[in-house]
Amino acid sequence: MHFLLLTLYYFFAIHLQPIRTGAECTEAYLPLLAGKRVGLVVNHTALVGKVHLADTLKSLGIQVVKVFAPEHGFRGKADAGEHFQNQIDKPTGLPIVSLYGQKNKKPTAEQLEDVDILIFDMQDVGARFYTYISTMHYVMEACAENQKKLLVLDRPNPNGSYIDGNVREEKYKSFVGMHPIPIVHGLTVGELAMMINGEKWLENALQCPLEVIKVAHYTHDRPYSLPTKPSPNLPNDLSIQLYPSLCLFEGTTISVGRGTNFPFQVLGAPHKAYGHFSFTPQSIEGMAKSPMYQDLACYGVDLRTSGLQGKFTLEYLLDFYQKSPDKTKFFNGYFDTIAGSALLRQQIISGMTEKQIRKSWQKDLEKYKLIRKKYLLYP
Repeated sequence: MHFLLLTLYYFFAIHLQPIRTGAECTEAYLPLLAGKRVGLVVNHTALVGKVHLADTLKSLGIQVVKVFAPEHGFRGKADAGEHFQNQIDKPTGLPIVSLYGQKNKKPTAEQLEDVDILIFDMQDVGARFYTYISTMHYVMEACAENQKKLLVLDRPNPNGSYIDGNVREEKYKSFVGMHPIPIVHGLTVGELAMMINGEKWLENALQCPLEVIKVAHYTHDRPYSLPTKPSPNLPNDLSIQLYPSLCLFEGTTISVGRGTNFPFQVLGAPHKAYGHFSFTPQSIEGMAKSPMYQDLACYGVDLRTSGLQGKFTLEYLLDFYQKSPDKTKFFNGYFDTIAGSALLRQQIISGMTEKQIRKSWQKDLEKYKLIRKKYLLYP
């Protein structure tokens, strides 16, 4: 009885307390920044309450010298895959170094010369192919090569309550699959940074001088609604929950609704074989300038009432493949890259069921879960 009461007390003590992100726990990291020249690896999600981290630090007398920005830019307005150049941020006057240009995905030694410590603070969504964690990898590598400390201000993972999908094969390492982890990895960025270091996944097995500022009152099974959309085409909780399942469609002829106000919540293409629901992608500034099937009526399914939140599924991928009028053109050259393996495409083409495909993942998933346990910061 005594143990049960302690367990209940612990559960309610954690879950009734408001979550405080790493950025909001200023008392834990401000002493580390005193007298230092600080570089920020951030985007629009780096908020302390409703104020951007850059503004918060400057108001507290911290010397912020520059910002390194990932895909979608510092203000989160660049289109998916859109390269942007170095610039000056007008509201803050800070120089912005693009980490999503044609060549520069990793800070150079020259760019780090006037920086004593780097802070990484971005909201991840817990999927292997979401590129903010790839940017973190390259930043860790740059810090390891140039003996710069990296401070990760951790944030909750909105898909952090489960682990699912195939583990990426080494042959398919890319910017949308930097690490041998499942599609849904079940880690915060802080935990993943520790795993990258601990498993020596950086170039030449280097290790980054790393410190993680934990999220207060967070557990992996605690629901978390993001205060701001993490990227232009993940506008709400539902799109974030469906993203791990639907992003695989980016390697097919099927639209995920880019060019609508409900991206990653619908599926379709210009053929009525896919379903009765219809939508027409249009150019939307700040979301999708040139979406797939622009100005063409697409037919498919509306997932806004699907009930699939909080789990990963191949159901729709298998269904749309079966309905495809020309299966030889269903997959494009990007599918294996985003899937992290050629096997998934082959399994779908061969007619395997979701249950059969899932069975082929289990051995790798069990190995991954054992590795994951070593780096957990939260229950």
